[in-house]
Amino acid sequence: MTTLVFGHKSPDTDSTGSPLIWAWYLNEVMGETASARLLGEPNTEAAFVLERWNLDKPEIISEVAPGTPVVIVDTNNPAELPEGINATDIQAIIDHHKLVGGLETKGPIDITIRPVACTATIMHDLMGADAAKMPEAIKGAMLSCILSDTLEFRSPTTTQADRDVVAALASDLGIDVGDYAAEMFAAKSDVSRFSDAELLRMDSKEYAVGDTKFRVSVLETTSPDTVLDRKASLMESMKAVAEEDGVDQVLLFVVDILNEESTMLIPNALTRQVAEKSFATVCGDADTVVLPGVVSRKKQIIPNLAM
Repeated sequence: MTTLVFGHKSPDTDSTGSPLIWAWYLNEVMGETASARLLGEPNTEAAFVLERWNLDKPEIISEVAPGTPVVIVDTNNPAELPEGINATDIQAIIDHHKLVGGLETKGPIDITIRPVACTATIMHDLMGADAAKMPEAIKGAMLSCILSDTLEFRSPTTTQADRDVVAALASDLGIDVGDYAAEMFAAKSDVSRFSDAELLRMDSKEYAVGDTKFRVSVLETTSPDTVLDRKASLMESMKAVAEEDGVDQVLLFVVDILNEESTMLIPNALTRQVAEKSFATVCGDADTVVLPGVVSRKKQIIPNLAM
């Protein structure tokens, strides 16, 4: 039976590339039958990476049949996975996020969760000497995943392990890291064809502070004005998205990659309270607040959320 490998419901570059990487490893090195899947449409940067390395976009699925063997990558949060995930046969979890809990397995499994910036970094280490067998396209996917999740090493989640894997892969591929990262970020910044609701869900995670549920959305870009010019309609759309998704509020952070800061949208009193208590800032009557140095949802945003 084919093992399905997939990440979370809002496929960024890591959650698009890592299933392809691990499916290749299971098929070509471990001699198993595996296939990568996506749980949603990949974002613009991930789509660029697929095209750049001539990789087929994995099939998009919304559900998985009970008993299907699966490997979960880049998440361990049931809220980010298909409904009924616990009825599948989870074989392994490879992740770099905090342990959430709630997943159930049919027996003992391999779980690897490490404090690095990217799932692909963990995969490179797990492969050991077999990583040298990766074809160019898979190496390109791995390089792209790490550059994306580290924001080309700007993110405070970056570790020496991430840097070392990038250096090795870039050397093998003959890639200039700075030039290639600039291409990736330019692709990520092109959000003109997306609706407000799509932008709010594009790179988002659900998170609760006490009894209040949030959708915490991040848009990483080299041209933040293209997003902030739409702030009025985005703030209006937050209401509908929150209602449709069963959360109390959407929080949107527009990350300026080059200036290494975030702008948080402040549409109401609740978001103002969250901003002031979480980031020691004063919003006043402004509808945005700039947060210098804040670029990582995992390390600088979600852990600090307070009310």
